[in-house]
Amino acid sequence: MSPATGEPGHQVTGTHKPHWKVDITMKTPPIVSLREWEAARQQLLLKEKELTRARDALAAERRRMPWLAVEKEYEFDGPEGKASLLDLFQGRRQLIIYRAFYDPGLHGWPEHACVGCSMVADHVGHLAHLNARDTTLVFVSRAPQPDIGRVKARMGWTMPWYTLTDEFDTDFGVDEWHGTNAFIREGGNVFRTYFINNRGDEALGSTWSYLDMTALGRQEEWEDSPEGYPQTPPYGWWNWHDEYGEPTGGR
Repeated sequence: MSPATGEPGHQVTGTHKPHWKVDITMKTPPIVSLREWEAARQQLLLKEKELTRARDALAAERRRMPWLAVEKEYEFDGPEGKASLLDLFQGRRQLIIYRAFYDPGLHGWPEHACVGCSMVADHVGHLAHLNARDTTLVFVSRAPQPDIGRVKARMGWTMPWYTLTDEFDTDFGVDEWHGTNAFIREGGNVFRTYFINNRGDEALGSTWSYLDMTALGRQEEWEDSPEGYPQTPPYGWWNWHDEYGEPTGGR
């Protein structure tokens, strides 16, 4: 994920990774009855519920984060030519940008993107569901568009993927390490609302994890959101990904 030599995803130079399975003797937990096993599970379930509530509370705090105005103009190369940061929204209100390390000179180039960033790409859910919540997800890298198109076709990725042409990565903390930035727009004005990097990216990939990092959240009525935020009943907006009724940016 980082261009730094020795970091995960960059330390193996051969074609194949070594086989990590080894023959070890494990000190296993005790073998118990069904009743004992269920009692142990119920104890952990209490902690899992606490974690879920804490995660919801954290997302509620994100929705109350101050916004940072993006006053600098940025330009990207896309499959259809030059694009501004505002263009990347594709007409939607929110934008999530993942900085993937698919750059000339990095491990895997030009056949592959960084191993870790490729795993992130593999975990991205169908974008129609994000789009239905007025949110666009895109990837950005330093690789030229022909190389991006080729690696996307090889790996089966269909998310919008743009080429960085300026200091966007430096300005938003993703010039030396991967990271995910969230933005919102009010008309022609763009604001940075949140940033997740390092191990925080491990949890991203599902529709819910991406929405939880945005300023508007899942936009469902049960959420603790500021007054006036868009909200609809849960389940009611869910649909099959081919029946939302609007074009989407892909997977």
